[in-house]
Amino acid sequence: MPTDLAKRIIVLDGHTLTPNTPENLINDHEPVWDGIASLAENITVYPRTQPADVVNHIGDAPIVLANKALVTADVIAQCPNLKYVGVLATGYNNVDIPTATAANITVTNAAGYSTASVAQHVFALILELLAHTASHGLAVHNGQWSASPDFCFTVRPTTELAGKNLAIVGLGTIGKNVAKIGHALGMNIIALERPSSAAVKIHGLPISFLPLNELLAQADVLSLHCPLNDHTHHMINAESLKLMKQSAILINTGRGPLIDEQALADALKQGTIAGAGLDVLSSEPPSQDNPLVGAPRTVITPHIAWATREARLRLMDIVTNNLRAYLEGHPVNKVN
Repeated sequence: MPTDLAKRIIVLDGHTLTPNTPENLINDHEPVWDGIASLAENITVYPRTQPADVVNHIGDAPIVLANKALVTADVIAQCPNLKYVGVLATGYNNVDIPTATAANITVTNAAGYSTASVAQHVFALILELLAHTASHGLAVHNGQWSASPDFCFTVRPTTELAGKNLAIVGLGTIGKNVAKIGHALGMNIIALERPSSAAVKIHGLPISFLPLNELLAQADVLSLHCPLNDHTHHMINAESLKLMKQSAILINTGRGPLIDEQALADALKQGTIAGAGLDVLSSEPPSQDNPLVGAPRTVITPHIAWATREARLRLMDIVTNNLRAYLEGHPVNKVN
């Protein structure tokens, strides 16, 4: 039952929100757990918790904060004092919601904190694939430009975004922000067809809606921002990739299983599409035999689109406010 001050709070995997690196230790702009600690008599922050240790780490604590650590039905059964799970993310599939609900455990999440950061990262991937800044910078540091007879040294051709078609699958908050940035760069915005209208304005931008096959065929850049479900699982597969232009690139900052990874790796090797920029994979961290690790014309970042300092500060504020509201008896951002 909510009280003014929590007896004990356990954070199962705090490392992602507050990475314990030397730079962050001396940077006072990094998120800290002080706000959460002020709401508790005692707080324990575990950087990481292995599945076998979840029950022991929770113990008799009534309040748990978790990012990816699994709070399963078995965990809930073995932790009868548990009353509140605050998810340190938007997605909450790490918690068994039906079991938590049946056990009268309040579960909250955090949404909207990373919108600007993810949209920014989408274009970091796009620009790297089309402008090849890292390759050109490396060529300079390696002395290739110094050895060149030309003042303008090119490692590989670069591509202009203006006038190209930016195809977006999923026009949620992040997708809309991606559309806004793309429009600012002179791109034509097209999106997956939806029932309401064939053409609407979002953020004042004209957006044309097309069925999936037409969207794939017209895309110069295809960016995925839809939820993962039975309909979207492996929506990008061998057949859909064949519909795309050979000059097109694919961006995924949504969920890894939206893409059939073997099919994408094959398409990249065969030149079916020009490149891929990915911040998510089907399993993370990936195994070394993941077909996309080392695939040609591919940029993969380790699920960091959401994790700018500013986004993590916002996330910490939301998580703290969620817990405070629960303790005051009027929980917000409940998911059950």
